[in-house]
Amino acid sequence: MHRRTAVVGVGESVYYKRGGAKESEFRLACTAIRRASEDAGLALADIDGFVSYRDERNTPLRLAAALGIRALNFSAQTWGGGGNGCASAVAIADAAVGAGYADHVVVFRALAQGQFRRFGQASGATLAGGSAAFTAPYGLASAPQTMAMDTMRFMHEHGIGQDALAEISLASYEHAQRNPRALRYGTPLTREDYHASRWIAEPFHLFDCCPENDGAAAVVITTMERARDLHKPPVPILAAAQGLDYRASVGAYNAPNFPTAHYRHVGTKLWERAGVGPGDVDVAQFYENFTGPVLMAISEMGFCEPEELDEFVSDGNIRWPDGRLPINTSGGNLGEAYIHGFENINEAVRQLRDESTCQVEGAQLSLSVSGPLAAPGSAILFCRA
Repeated sequence: MHRRTAVVGVGESVYYKRGGAKESEFRLACTAIRRASEDAGLALADIDGFVSYRDERNTPLRLAAALGIRALNFSAQTWGGGGNGCASAVAIADAAVGAGYADHVVVFRALAQGQFRRFGQASGATLAGGSAAFTAPYGLASAPQTMAMDTMRFMHEHGIGQDALAEISLASYEHAQRNPRALRYGTPLTREDYHASRWIAEPFHLFDCCPENDGAAAVVITTMERARDLHKPPVPILAAAQGLDYRASVGAYNAPNFPTAHYRHVGTKLWERAGVGPGDVDVAQFYENFTGPVLMAISEMGFCEPEELDEFVSDGNIRWPDGRLPINTSGGNLGEAYIHGFENINEAVRQLRDESTCQVEGAQLSLSVSGPLAAPGSAILFCRA
């Protein structure tokens, strides 16, 4: 790490509401990869590696044939069943390029929930294994239900109010109003609308939950030496981290540090490796499939104590342009689109290329935190070249 490699291209397909895409999920992936390559000034044939997470359909073998890749030198996926893999997938590409296994690695995620199973629904399986054996028979079977349990306990223990959840949603929707790519562009959200929306799984209202979308996003990573000859200013990777605390993955709500977003260990390792701290970060993208895990991740990454969260997120402190830590500046999962969180990686990079629609002036460090409440957690910190 420490600026050995950099993101040199970003791209995405059009983002659609669930079921809105006319193209196949695979074609969406190809479109995002082609646009990221064009953004970098590379030919598709120059790509020689692919990394993703929780994607069994858009395989490197199929992509290599469809895109005309000359030689596939590296491919990988990260562990974990959700958006917690965004940053660790980029870190794998960083490691591969830095070690010389490949020259130009694409990291991507394609997701068409209108064509395949929706993430927000229970699986419908007749047998429940692992930790689900302790929850599914009692009706606790979907993501909003399980994450509501953690969030409610966290709010109770630390005296956090409902308005703290609202602030996460309102910030994302407000930033989406400046981003023409965002699916919530042109549909602002008021505090009154938020509180009046129906309950999904208490403490989550409708607007605490991300939409389900169709689309794809991608970045290209290469060495800093190669990056100097390409089209756009490179955005180096300063540090990344993945992991979790002792026994933190124990199921059925039996982890010793329950409730946790699985980011205490990640935050400690990230700042240690980067040589900076939370107070040095200028802008951050927090994966918000639901608003509650964002609050937990903000605290566990070291930005404030849990009891300080109400104050930390209020009074515009997480909003562009004047907040102390603007978050989810493209709209994030809630406002831009839910591409399993990878659109947040693109936005973290755009902030350091001065290309964001909510550009943080003079930003030097841009953070992306992936999938809190899913383990193992991961986060990545980008910097100016």
